[in-house]
Amino acid sequence: MLIFSKIILLLLFFTTSTLQIEEYCEIDDMVCKGASFKQNYRYLFYDVNPPEGFNLRRDVYMRYAIWAHKLMLNSRLEYHKYVKLVLPPWSRLYHWRYSEKPEFKPWSYYFDLESLQKFAPVIEMYQFFDDVKKTGSNKVLIDEVYILQHYEDMFQSGKFIEKMSIEKCNEPVDPNYFYYKNITSNNVKCLSFHGFTDQLTNLFETSSSKTFLFIHGEVVLHSNFGDKLYWKCRRSMRFNKHLINIANEFRNKNLNSTDVSDKTELPEDWKEEKPRRTALGGPYLSVHLRRGDFVRARPKDTPTISHAAKQIKNRLIDLSINKVFVATDAKINEINELKSILESDGFQVLLYEPNKNVLQKFGDGGVAIIEQIICSYSRYFIGTYESTFSFRIQEEREIIGFPVESTFNRFCGGDSFECEPPSKWKIVY
Repeated sequence: MLIFSKIILLLLFFTTSTLQIEEYCEIDDMVCKGASFKQNYRYLFYDVNPPEGFNLRRDVYMRYAIWAHKLMLNSRLEYHKYVKLVLPPWSRLYHWRYSEKPEFKPWSYYFDLESLQKFAPVIEMYQFFDDVKKTGSNKVLIDEVYILQHYEDMFQSGKFIEKMSIEKCNEPVDPNYFYYKNITSNNVKCLSFHGFTDQLTNLFETSSSKTFLFIHGEVVLHSNFGDKLYWKCRRSMRFNKHLINIANEFRNKNLNSTDVSDKTELPEDWKEEKPRRTALGGPYLSVHLRRGDFVRARPKDTPTISHAAKQIKNRLIDLSINKVFVATDAKINEINELKSILESDGFQVLLYEPNKNVLQKFGDGGVAIIEQIICSYSRYFIGTYESTFSFRIQEEREIIGFPVESTFNRFCGGDSFECEPPSKWKIVY
């Protein structure tokens, strides 16, 4: 199919004689550091709809990481156990402000890869391409490509029924995945899908293919949302240590906040974390004030700047603190308005402003993570209703061990100071 001659970024067919990847993967009691899977090694790739944001993509990763984890541990057939999940690199996302062109940053720019590998058998895309070069060719042939799509009538029955079937494509096929031009496939199908990741297992276990690509990976839902396995995966998603250090330096310098004084110390290895609700947090309030498209799309849940300022002020008074850290996508005039209102009442408003070096190395994704870290360690957090950015902060605070009442809070829209609270997804160990 010529339309897929430009299929970008994703899979390769490796002959078993050339497949030698040195890696680190520790799955529970299974250790394979430096192992070389020359025989039954198989690759899973996924893509995400380009308009989807950074924090939703993190959630999609979890769906496939948990699936890969389960395949490796629980597969009925020994031949199918050796799985590697290839992480799609980060290119410029639509809502990022600082980046002007695709950058193809690996996951290790944002997350601790070794920590991820203690839960799921993952490798970076550049590691995958390094092995492609060993075959003497720059071209990749994907064995099975599935373009996931929703059923057009999936909600008409009023019941949630798991199903999947190969059908006519709902939309024209876009071959421009990840901007790569050297990946092709002779086997591309549109898979109408309604259900959870575990449904894909049948495709995997009834096939002898080495490589699988799932386009529009966000269509598939969590099989383990909110349970113990979900939280193991989430806890493994520790941030890049350089980003943590940048955020900690900001906390210490501007917010009088350290892990020792805030009772927020975590063990080096996420597997050693224990249930607790003893975190105090730094002497500051943190807020995520989502503006952008929320102002138009969710006007009833998105406060005006003046009403947001009133809610912040009330909480600062309740907490007897005078500093608030603000993470926001608001325009500069809105930020100035917020600061003017609060500072006129004697409160201090802080935002993280990245320097040139941070922007050049980590881009918008790094800035977002730094802001999330700072918000995660505050005494009290107020988020934006149904924002994935706020969800991720709430998850971090659950991992750190904050009391529930200091985490699951939101801005109210309109003129109200009372509104429906966010869902409380508590950590499970």
